[in-house]
This record gives sequence, C-alpha cells and structure tokens, in this order.
Amino acid sequence: MSNEDYAIAILGDLHLDPRYMDDHYNGREDMIKALKNSNTKNLAVVSLGDLGESKSVDETTQLFSGTTSCFNLANSYLQGFGVPYEVVTGNHDLEGIDEFKTDEENMKAFLSIFNKPTPYFKREIAPKTLLIGLSSVTFRTAQFTSHEVYIDDQQIEWFERIIKESPAEEGWKIFVFSHAPPIGSGLRVLQENHVVNGCCWLNHSHRSRRRFIDIVRENKSIKAWFSGHFHLGQDYEDSLTFPEGNNRGSCVFGQTAVIAKKSSRDTRRQSRLIRGNTKGFQIYTVNHAKGGEERLDATVTYTEDFGEVGVLAHEHEDYDHDAWFSAYTPKPEDGCYIDDSNVGDLSNAGKVGAICWWHMACGRVLGVHNGMMLEYDASTLAPLGLVLSRDELLGKQVAVIDSGSNVKDGAQIEAKEQAVILYDENFNITVVQPNEDGSYW
Repeated sequence: MSNEDYAIAILGDLHLDPRYMDDHYNGREDMIKALKNSNTKNLAVVSLGDLGESKSVDETTQLFSGTTSCFNLANSYLQGFGVPYEVVTGNHDLEGIDEFKTDEENMKAFLSIFNKPTPYFKREIAPKTLLIGLSSVTFRTAQFTSHEVYIDDQQIEWFERIIKESPAEEGWKIFVFSHAPPIGSGLRVLQENHVVNGCCWLNHSHRSRRRFIDIVRENKSIKAWFSGHFHLGQDYEDSLTFPEGNNRGSCVFGQTAVIAKKSSRDTRRQSRLIRGNTKGFQIYTVNHAKGGEERLDATVTYTEDFGEVGVLAHEHEDYDHDAWFSAYTPKPEDGCYIDDSNVGDLSNAGKVGAICWWHMACGRVLGVHNGMMLEYDASTLAPLGLVLSRDELLGKQVAVIDSGSNVKDGAQIEAKEQAVILYDENFNITVVQPNEDGSYW
C-alpha cells in the first residue's frame, strides 16, 4: 500500500425514492466492497447529481427532487459509504419549487445539508492528484430550458484558475466531474430527448459551451472527465472516449450509468470505479446486476511527455451486442458529407434512413439523421438541437439555394447568402428560417 495509490467510486444519477431503496442499498454494498478491494486509504465517492426522484413520493403533488427531505436522504445515503464523498448538482437538484421560491434558496439548502461552502469542489485525493466538481446552478431562472446543466461564470473562472495553478509540467493530474458532459467529449447522447430539448451538454444553449473542451485541449493535466445525465449504460463504444487523434487534449471522457433498475433507459445498472497511482489509472465498470462484478474497461498510462497519456481499451463479452457501435456524429471521413459543389442537391435528405451533413456558407453545420434535421456545432460536430422534426421532414425534399451574389447593397460580404428550403412533389415550398443569431435549432 502506497500513499500515492487511490480509488474513486463514481455514482451516476441516483434519483433516490424513499419507497424503493433496495437497488441503491445493494449498489452501495457493491461499491463499498470494490473500494475495500482497492487496498488503499486514499478513497472517495463522487455523486454526479440528480439525487432524488423527479416526482411525488407521498400523498402530495410536490416533486421529491430538490427538497429538504431529498437532500437529507441523499446525504444519509452517501454517508453510508463510510469514506469521504463529494457531490455536484444536476438538472433536477433545484426542483424544490414548492418549498423554495428561488434557485438561490434551493442551493442554500443543498449547501447547508451537505456541509459544502460552494456548489463546486476541489479535493486532493493523493499527492498532486485533484478531484474537481462543477455544479448546475439554475432551474427557475434558466434562460432556455430549465433542464440545461448550467455552470455559471464564477465557476468557470474558478475552474480555469485551479487548472492553471496545477500544470502537468509540475506533475499534477486532474479528474473532473459534472452532471452533463462538455460538448466535444464524443460521448453517446440521446437525440430523441436531450438533443431535441437542448440539454445534452454543459451550457448547451450558451456561447460558453465550448469553453470546457477548450480548457481540456489547452491543459494536459486534465486526465479524465466523468458525467452522467443520460441514464445509459457503460457497454457502448462511445461510453468511453479517448484523446488520441480526437483533439481532446490528454483526457478520457466517461459516461456513468445508474444503480437502480427504475432509472435505467437500457436495463444496465452500473457505476464507475477508478484505481490509480503515479503511473496512471484504470477505469472499471461495477455491474450491480451481477452482484458488483468488476470489469476492467481501460488502462491509462502517463508518459514522460508533459502529461500525455497512453490508453489501452480492454475487450469484454458485455460489448457484444447490436447497439455497441457509436451513435452517429458527423466525421469528415464518414462518407456522408456533402461538399460545396453538391450542397444544393439534397433531394434524398427527406427519405427514410437518410444520413448526410453539410456546411452552410455562413459556417453553420446542418445534417439529417434518424429522420430529423439537426444543427451541429461547427467546432466539435457535436449535435446542438433540432431544426426539423420527423413529421416536418418526412416525404419532403431539401435544397440549399444560393443568392447568386456575394454583394449586398453594393458592398462585398464575407459569405454568400443561402436559404434552406423544403419542397414536396407538388412543389409546395417552405423556407427554413434561421434565428436572429444565425442558428437554426
């Protein structure tokens, strides 16, 4: 046993319900056993938020999530691990709308019950190994959807400062935790739910959404970033994404599943476990459906090149299923890109099963997948939101029409004007209008 060894238990969306706690108590025993088997005293538990069930759990109509009762139950549950723990807030943790009038009052109760000075946290679990957590701080006051996971400017400034104070060149290794992942992580998302509603990524609808991946790219000390939010298991190709050749700095991104059967979207019941030391770390899945069985998913080794990492992904029979392969995200080499010379011809885009994407002259990226038209982030090609639903697109043909001129009011403009139109077999035409800021979703 070395004072440089450490182990971290990572819990996805708990959504605790006091009426149905068996899965959570059994899952806690699984994780306690896994931590004990790590043979180190440097232990921590990190909860990724969404602590309570987002519905009534008694005879009232009040949502349980975000209430004093919810926070007390979650605090008691996490204390039951018997090791230091940290927690961040998710999109449901300020839902105590019947008990608290404002987000500030709701957050104050959260901080008081969990004895936290701030919504964010920093913990040095081993020498020069930091755990950093970022919390969502809006619900009632959300500018766009109330279920966007929003990290405010104060937290981002604090996060950047801590990262700058902990450079890879001085031997620092940093693990980051948030409820939703940052855009650019490459993790699997739910197009039908979180993409359509604009709540996939941290600060999804704000210009600051790209800042997180930029910080990762600029700082090799960030070794891993774990998130939950999607209620998806850890048995997919894009449940873990790796840095090499993907412009993700030196960071591994990890999706974290759920403990309880009632919260799972795909029947998986799993948590993450990290075991590490000065040479690197290993990422495990703890399978609660199999009595806490451990599966080694990836081995990450630190190199001598100022914090670069080498990654070995391990194969397992759990990955042998039809949904293993990555969910669709545009890639330059995927064969679905329509270049400038052909962007006007999108006649097949409305057909069942069509997959294509293209750049507009203004720099926006649009595409069609699963019967819907989406807008993608121009930098990361991650999905941003819905432009046209299946009903709106089905049976239509799509075209991009140029103005034919790069001159407006006698002056040269940077990009030619274009319009996206839909038309049917009777040539009834609908123009897809952009928003005031130029976006389409």
